[in-house]
Amino acid sequence: MTEIILGLVTFFTSAIAAIVGLGGGMMLIAVLPSFLPLNAIIPVHGLTQMSSNVSRAVFGYKDIQYETIPKFLIGSLLGVGLFASIVSVISLEYVPLFIGIYILLSLWSKKFNNKIKKFENYYILGFFQSGLSVVVGATGPLTLTLLYKDYIDKNKVVATSAALMSISHLLKILVFIYFGFVFFDYIELITVMIIAAILGSYVGTKLRNKIDGKKFAIVLKVLLSILAFKLILGLFI
Repeated sequence: MTEIILGLVTFFTSAIAAIVGLGGGMMLIAVLPSFLPLNAIIPVHGLTQMSSNVSRAVFGYKDIQYETIPKFLIGSLLGVGLFASIVSVISLEYVPLFIGIYILLSLWSKKFNNKIKKFENYYILGFFQSGLSVVVGATGPLTLTLLYKDYIDKNKVVATSAALMSISHLLKILVFIYFGFVFFDYIELITVMIIAAILGSYVGTKLRNKIDGKKFAIVLKVLLSILAFKLILGLFI
């Protein structure tokens, strides 16, 4: 029964992510604690999300802006290396608060954007998105805010975001393998969730092309804002 439920949830969240570019990972990680032990949540989520993002990137490979990948990869390697080495000795309690505030300011404050432009780049965002994903799971909105500003076309935003998030999840999986997590213990569940994630990506990609670009931009900003508020309020509620 767990496999069926999580398979359906994964399909739905993967389709949502393929349509609007985000939200699927956060929705899924919010559900997993009801079905998995704490030590398995982030690694299982990471492997499933890698499947979702890789498939989404493959289905939209023509729209990927490949110039972003080397910069993001370099930042990601440094970020994962640092966070994996210090995760046991630092407090990450307020990380969601800072992520949420950054997203809101980036989306709605022109003054903030004018000041942050000189610092905001794919090296830095790769460092934080991939590094923080080791401990907080879903960090996709971090890079999506910059992609949303750099590329107007919704297909470019979603496909490139999927490629970059694939890097984050792959590195995170390697970290958990290094620390001894045995993915094979959850092989049946993981197999079902991977298949569901790929199917969800396919369906979502097909539906995305039916959505108006201006409406997409509005939906994306609203969803990002909701997720940001959720991150901030989750710290206090």
